[in-house]
Amino acid sequence: MRRVLHLSDLHYGKDRADLEEPLLEVVDRLAPDLVAISGDFTQRARRSQFAEARAFLERLTVPWLAVPGNHDTPLDNLWVRLMKPWKRYRAAIHDELEPVYEDEHMVVVGVNTVNRFAWQRGKLSNRRVARACQAFGDDDGRARIVMLHHPLQHGPEVEKRLMRGADEALKAFAECGAQVVLSGHLHNTVIAPFRAWPQLLFVQAGTSLSSRVRGEVNTFNLLEVSAEAVSVESWGAENLEFAPLSRVAYVRRDGAWHREDSAPRARLASRG
Repeated sequence: MRRVLHLSDLHYGKDRADLEEPLLEVVDRLAPDLVAISGDFTQRARRSQFAEARAFLERLTVPWLAVPGNHDTPLDNLWVRLMKPWKRYRAAIHDELEPVYEDEHMVVVGVNTVNRFAWQRGKLSNRRVARACQAFGDDDGRARIVMLHHPLQHGPEVEKRLMRGADEALKAFAECGAQVVLSGHLHNTVIAPFRAWPQLLFVQAGTSLSSRVRGEVNTFNLLEVSAEAVSVESWGAENLEFAPLSRVAYVRRDGAWHREDSAPRARLASRG
């Protein structure tokens, strides 16, 4: 088993500074094998906001992997957004927009879903999906995880449009043997098999630091993962301290994920 701590939507520039130290402390204490960050490091992709995000990353004591989010390209500088959309992200976060992490137990593949020509709605091309599938290589028994910013499925309560190419990507990821898909963007926690593709487990993180919460407290997910079993523990901020709120476990049977536990209903609603 490998432990992956999944953060998303830090949104420096619209962040809760009082939660940064508690978040770093709990990450250090949990000591995961990997911290996976699914985009939106900044609110407006300004250099000062990227500098804060860089300082956060430099304090992590374990390996980390990240992809950009739609807020990580400038909204208020159209020329930079269209001509050099990743210049600031690459300078502060990482030069690689679609990084890959692998060890003897898992492969985690980052996919860039940001569309510079649309502010909110993402885009996922066949080429990017094919590249991600190729990065998994032959089936060697390791866990296979995809990470992207925009989710590949929306619930009925979501008003935003699903990103372009989502349905095709789900089909391709299922067929190439991916097992878990990490995403963010909507500032809400979701943990369940995809409706149309139950061989893929959908793990969406809420916002870890942003003050723009949407019906739940600031959260992150802690995964214990193998090719045949995944448990996800959701942690939330209460009284300036992150603590576990709920846990759910799934196992793979007959090529699909099945829930195994009787975990209590998640306590993710925002206080006040």
